[in-house]
Amino acid sequence: MSSNAPRVLIHPDPTELVASVARRFIRKSVQIIDDFGEVTVCLTGGTAGIASLAAINASPDRDRIAWDRMNVWWGDERWVPRDDAERNERQAREALLDHVPLDPARVHPMPASDEGLDLDAAAARYAAELRAAAPPHQTLPPIDMVYLGVGPDGHINSMFPGMAAIQERTRTVLPVRNSPKPPPERITLTLPVVNSAARVVVLFAGAEKGVPLGLALAGANIAEVPVAGVLGRRKTIFHVDAEAAAQVPSGLIERDRYWTAEDDER
Repeated sequence: MSSNAPRVLIHPDPTELVASVARRFIRKSVQIIDDFGEVTVCLTGGTAGIASLAAINASPDRDRIAWDRMNVWWGDERWVPRDDAERNERQAREALLDHVPLDPARVHPMPASDEGLDLDAAAARYAAELRAAAPPHQTLPPIDMVYLGVGPDGHINSMFPGMAAIQERTRTVLPVRNSPKPPPERITLTLPVVNSAARVVVLFAGAEKGVPLGLALAGANIAEVPVAGVLGRRKTIFHVDAEAAAQVPSGLIERDRYWTAEDDER
């Protein structure tokens, strides 16, 4: 097993899952800022993703983070108006971001549908924003941590099974139309961006997430199960609750290979 193959952390329930994600987020953010002067994170939406942000906000250790040294990006966004309650940015702000002293210049929300751009131009603008934050001659800033939810169909960000987006290898940001999950129009980062991160964290909460979890661990075709293509440069962590884990054949979660439920401090 390679060093960045998925490490599966199994939690008894979704509450413990998001608590673990919150602890790790705080610990790694503090460490990276101490080591490098800043940290760059890419956030996700969804029930577990937003609950994790709320858990960070509720933590007594929240203010250990030098928030003004954090760069924030998003993995995908629904193509809705800026103030729409379904927008990942709004949910993240309400759960955490509006409660901490971030530097507004370091926060990079995706464009909204009421800002005078069409969907293609919005995706191009976000790609240009990533490129502007990158070192010379590169298209991406160094990303320390990417957080991903996963759908019952195995989708990540707004890359769904069977869509050309999951096969993209050159572009960093794509417009999405005809999404099988409403709303039909979205913006998404591509898999090369996800996998450029030093650390990728994927959240599997609920029995319906057991199928994509098992398929990802079995090495399924990423065109059919996009989460199977996730692989961070240094570490890939699957946070899994007991209901999801119970759906996975025992041979795919072996204690000596994957099962690290007690390993909450690495």
